[in-house]
Amino acid sequence: MDILQAKETVIRAGKQLVASGLIARTWGNVSCRIDNRSFVITPSGKAYESLTPDDIVLVNMEDLTYEGDVKPSSEKGIHAQCYLLRPECNFVIHTHQANASIVSVLGYDINNITGESRAIIGDNVPLAAYGLPGTGKLRKGVVKALKRSDSKAVIMKHHGAVCLGKDYDEAFAITAELEKVCERYVFERYQEITNKAAESFKDICDYVADLRSRAVQPAPPIEAIDSERAGNVVIFKDKDGNEKATLGLAKENMILGEWSSEIDMHCAIYKRRADVRAIIQSQDETVVAASKITKVLRPMLDDFAQIAGTTIKTVTFDPHYTVKTAPAVAKALGKHRTAALLKDNGAVCVGPNRDEAEASEMVTAKNCKTYVSSRLFKKAKNIGKADALLMNVVYRLKYSKQK
Repeated sequence: MDILQAKETVIRAGKQLVASGLIARTWGNVSCRIDNRSFVITPSGKAYESLTPDDIVLVNMEDLTYEGDVKPSSEKGIHAQCYLLRPECNFVIHTHQANASIVSVLGYDINNITGESRAIIGDNVPLAAYGLPGTGKLRKGVVKALKRSDSKAVIMKHHGAVCLGKDYDEAFAITAELEKVCERYVFERYQEITNKAAESFKDICDYVADLRSRAVQPAPPIEAIDSERAGNVVIFKDKDGNEKATLGLAKENMILGEWSSEIDMHCAIYKRRADVRAIIQSQDETVVAASKITKVLRPMLDDFAQIAGTTIKTVTFDPHYTVKTAPAVAKALGKHRTAALLKDNGAVCVGPNRDEAEASEMVTAKNCKTYVSSRLFKKAKNIGKADALLMNVVYRLKYSKQK
């Protein structure tokens, strides 16, 4: 394929994947074969929406050398092996899509795929052994999975998925179908346990949360608000983006609007963490479910370990007693965590700007969805503490600074 055409196709695929919700921010990567010796791939750490042909990197399959000053994705070795092992493959998509991530922690392949899904993907999806992102161990795990199956998709343990197509259209179709297959896998498990069909993921959240929360006194409900800080001024907004209040943080002087207990919580976080400039209160259904059933949420997925931390704690915020509970939320965030679960009320997610707070919210919701689903299977494991800590430190000290 012509190099420019291949680069433009990669850019188009990235934008379509973001629009479909299968990838977000700079996570995942996309490539296209040029010939039997080379392929082009998305760069490391650049948003898909802003990519130009100059950002797409030409890589040699055999030795992974590349042209120019733009650094290619750290997973270029996986893409190279896909092309070398599957001569019919001309397009590869690696995602951190939510439902495939759920299945990635269970420890086994998906077998006996039938119907239209089988025609698109194959009759099974192998699970690749775990390896840290960008490492030879991760690449070797994918290679072994590809060699023992003729599937067009591989699930990467604690990580995501890689999908291989003869062209852009097939690779995208495989990626989308894999998400349906994985969702169906979880829903079928729910039906096995309850003898009821799940109409949506909320049914699973309600079932899992109810198992634990029936015997526990619920925390008082709170209002979900977001805020952003500029200097010593903080602007608070509701979930529709309407401004609720403006506060002078230094003297806690209300400039506009009315005080609320939730503002106390936000102020406590800003006072304790000078690096925090944005706070989002997440009430995603999976996050709320997790906040009802666990005291500590551990990383089940790589991107959660990288961004949120090695653990996030559950803490009670009582809007009727903020003197102690607001500082307790701030304390639960520690020095580097970007999220804390609020008992029965979701989570608070923070960052140095709105974009990073949203990233924390995204990975927290995905990890919570994985955690809640894993309760149905009772076999899922967390990422090891040492690996989680290493990924978090590398992200904070290296990758986040590149952004």
